[in-house]
Amino acid sequence: MHAHPCILITGCSSGIGYHTAKLLQQRGWRVFASCRSGDDVARLQAEGLESLPLDVTDSESIRQGLAEVLRRSGGRLDALFNNAGFGQPGAVEDISRQAMREQFETNLFGPWELTNAVLPVMRAQGHGRIIYNSSILGFAAMRWRGAYNASKFAMEGMCDTLRQELHGTGIFVSLVEPGPIESRFRPNALQRFLKNVDVAGSVHREEYQGQLVRLKKEGHAAPFTLPATAVAEAVWRAITAARPAARYRVTTPTKLFWFLRRVLSTRAFDWALRKAV
Repeated sequence: MHAHPCILITGCSSGIGYHTAKLLQQRGWRVFASCRSGDDVARLQAEGLESLPLDVTDSESIRQGLAEVLRRSGGRLDALFNNAGFGQPGAVEDISRQAMREQFETNLFGPWELTNAVLPVMRAQGHGRIIYNSSILGFAAMRWRGAYNASKFAMEGMCDTLRQELHGTGIFVSLVEPGPIESRFRPNALQRFLKNVDVAGSVHREEYQGQLVRLKKEGHAAPFTLPATAVAEAVWRAITAARPAARYRVTTPTKLFWFLRRVLSTRAFDWALRKAV
């Protein structure tokens, strides 16, 4: 790679994207930290990050954002971290088709389109790293998270396919699977929950009260919560390892449930997942 390899990261306004951008910049990478909001772009620029607008739900924004990155980098892109995403809480039967579309536009369709736009660049240069921010919920389905589970399970299926299709090209695909991480995930999820779920009219309204308490809780809502830098370190390993892993599991719950999924029956694993929620 060149003296200052380049990476594009989506969803850098806060949390995992923000801290990953900071860490990689400190370690000598040229980081293009993209955000959906112009205000966030300006804030990151003021902090010394090379930030630009990119909204993964907008095809034209993806096209323009990537074009600007390639213009600045001289046509080179060594890595892409598909980080932008959110969680839509609510029982499966309470999630409308429109809310499901919004979940998939951000969590899957945007990263899919951006990846396809980046691949010709990486093929031409003969190398590249593509990292996707998945979740423990990309392989362990939990109640009240059906839309998010579905988007992350789909992401994992896409990545497993893409990894095989890119074998031998010098382009490597990795998934990062965090469990509980310090971020704005819960406040953002609360907004979506109140916007898209009829709590009072749901058969699950009593269970939802517990979910509302968790979403509104200050501080950590789950044990073993790690700072966002833990994910940033996993991304660092994925973009610098000679042979990057297919999956980087972050936090104790992720590692535990990966093990349980492999050794328990489906019925026993379902029981463990219900207890976890």
